[in-house]
Amino acid sequence: MQEFTMEASYVACSCESDLLEDTVFECLGEDSTHDSRKGNVLSSSSSRVSASSVPPTPRSEGEILTSSNLKSFTFNELRTATRNFRPDSVLGEGGFGSVFKGWIDEHTLAATKPGTGITIAVKKLNQEGFQGHKEWLAEVNYLSQLSHPNLVKLIGYCLEDEQRLLVYEFMSRGSLENHLFRRSSYYQPLSWNLRMKVALGAAKGLAFLHSSKAKVIYRDFKTSNVLLDSNYNAKLSDFGLAKDGPTGDKSHVSTRVMGTYGYAAPEYLATGHLTAKSDVYSFGVVLLEMLTGRRAIDKNRPTGEYKLVE
Repeated sequence: MQEFTMEASYVACSCESDLLEDTVFECLGEDSTHDSRKGNVLSSSSSRVSASSVPPTPRSEGEILTSSNLKSFTFNELRTATRNFRPDSVLGEGGFGSVFKGWIDEHTLAATKPGTGITIAVKKLNQEGFQGHKEWLAEVNYLSQLSHPNLVKLIGYCLEDEQRLLVYEFMSRGSLENHLFRRSSYYQPLSWNLRMKVALGAAKGLAFLHSSKAKVIYRDFKTSNVLLDSNYNAKLSDFGLAKDGPTGDKSHVSTRVMGTYGYAAPEYLATGHLTAKSDVYSFGVVLLEMLTGRRAIDKNRPTGEYKLVE
C-alpha cells in the first residue's frame, strides 16, 4: 500500500464520478492549524468549529460530568424514550453495546411518543462487553468539549447505578460500513460522488481532531465509525478509544495498543507509539475500502488475500 504521510499539511479528496484515478489523496500544502475563525482549510467558513474551551487534560470524572453542557438523563427517561429498549428499536451493535432508536422533545429533552419530537440514538453499555466505564467516560469527555460539523453530536448521558448510556443525534443513513458492504433495499450502493463527499467529510473531522485546537488522536477510524446524516454528510462517532495527542517536544504518545485489526498502523502495532499519522494510515485503509469494495479484513477470500493492505 502507498505510504500516506502527514507533515504540517493534511489531505483532501477530489474526484470525477467516472474516473478512479481522481480518487487519491491530494496534499493541500497548507497548515492544518489554520485558525478556524478564518476558515479551516478543510472546513467551510460558515461551519461551527469550537475547541477553545477545552481545559487541560486529564480531568477527573467529577470534573468531566459537572463541567459538561450535556443533559444528564435518568435511566427511566431513556427507557421511555426507546420504548423499553425494544428489540425492534435496535439500530446496531458494537464493542460498547447496543444502539437504540428513541424520541425526545426538542426543547425540554423529555421522552416523547414514537414519531414525535426529535429522533435520537441511545447507546447502552453491555456490562459484559469489550468496552466499559473508562471508554464511556472518554466519550463524554471528548464530545462534551469538541464541536465540529463532522463529529457526531452528543446530547447527553446516563450514569445511574451500573447503567452507562450515551444519547446522540440520530444519523438517518447509518454507517458507511453498511452502505459499502451490506446489500439491502435500504442501504443502496454509494455513487462515486457520494463516496468522495463522505471521504472528504471524514478527512475534515480527522483534520480538526489533529489541529492545534483539539490535539486528539482518534485511534479507531473505520467504516463502522463513520456515520451519515440524511444528506450523506459524514460524522465521526465512538470516541471511547481516543487519546490526547503528544504535548511539548514529544513526538508521540506511548500507549497500550488498541483499535481494530486491519485498520491500525503497523508502526503503532509494533511499538505502541501513537501519533496523528496512525489515524491517517487508518483513513487510507478506509479510502481503499471505498475504492475497491473490499473489506480491510475478509477471511472469505483466498489464502494470502485476507488483508486488503499488505
